[in-house]
Amino acid sequence: MDMDAIRAYFDNLKDIIDKVIDTQAEALHKGAQILSQAALKGHNLFAFGCSHAGLLALELYYRTGGMALINPIRAPGLNLDVDPATMTSQMERLPDYGRIIIDAQPIGSGDVIIIHSVSGRNTVTIDAALRAKEKGATVIALTNMETTRQVKSRHPSGKNLYEVADLVLDNCGCLGDASLDISGVPEKVAPTSTAVGAAMLNAMMAQTVALMTEAGAVPPVFVSANLDRGDAHNKEMLARYKNNIFYMGHSK
Repeated sequence: MDMDAIRAYFDNLKDIIDKVIDTQAEALHKGAQILSQAALKGHNLFAFGCSHAGLLALELYYRTGGMALINPIRAPGLNLDVDPATMTSQMERLPDYGRIIIDAQPIGSGDVIIIHSVSGRNTVTIDAALRAKEKGATVIALTNMETTRQVKSRHPSGKNLYEVADLVLDNCGCLGDASLDISGVPEKVAPTSTAVGAAMLNAMMAQTVALMTEAGAVPPVFVSANLDRGDAHNKEMLARYKNNIFYMGHSK
């Protein structure tokens, strides 16, 4: 019988998500507490990642059902909109670039930054985490412990991201991220970090909203712009929380 790779991949995802629920629930709740307390006190929230890891920073901002307060950090050469795409792999290894990126952001004491990196080994990611902590921010790392414990840091400190973060979330994936063996193919296929990581962060943000509501606040949550009430609602959210939102350019 031919292999059903579609079912096999979804089975892998279900197994990993079950493991996340069993092993990461406490850390996710802790992350939600950190984020909600920062937001309630008027501090700023950020998300950062390089290359495909940066997709989760984009997942969290300006989207239906998401909090308006999440500010993605994007920097030249680290996103997947550059050619050649291999440039991102070179750029994320540059010494001190991560520090420059963080210094260009309004990150300060009491703020929170979510940093996603599957391997957690590259210089930019680690420099970003260290610089954010120097500026008084709390660093929540989303990484893959199976991989990061088996790869050598590219940072001068010799440390990987999980060793410098204040809170670590493990996406519970396998070594190298690709999850599926197909007979006759020497490499594994079908990575899981984006699907599982997005689920983890959206779950943590949902709990953040719940905690803010329990504290008596009205969390700024976006409504789909394709619903009739969406534009007016979202415009109000953007205006009400403009001092904590940095992705609207210079428009007034």
